[in-house]
Amino acid sequence: MHDFRQLEIWKIGMELTKKIYYFSNKLPNSQRFELVSQMHRSSVSIPSNIAEGCGRDSKKTFSYFLQIALGSAFELETQLLLCKDLFSLEEKEVEELIGLVQKCQKMLIGLKRSLNT
Repeated sequence: MHDFRQLEIWKIGMELTKKIYYFSNKLPNSQRFELVSQMHRSSVSIPSNIAEGCGRDSKKTFSYFLQIALGSAFELETQLLLCKDLFSLEEKEVEELIGLVQKCQKMLIGLKRSLNT
């Protein structure tokens, strides 16, 4: 069992989630119960699954929860790409969020590899 609060990937996931909540306020109200809701769920899923995996009793199970977090990160990246294509938003902000998501993806992959060796 690990202290998830000490993991850099968890901290970045929390930062990303906060930024997604702030960013989603800029989306049209018509998307509140569709795309915005899905973006909130996928962003929250990243640090939540990291934390849950830390509380499990084996590396294999921790790795499984990291895989779920990774899937959520790819889902969130897709949703951000849709936002970029569908809405008139500041492209720089969307690109920065996508960069942070990709950083999470790389770190999750690295952590999974280190657990599996």
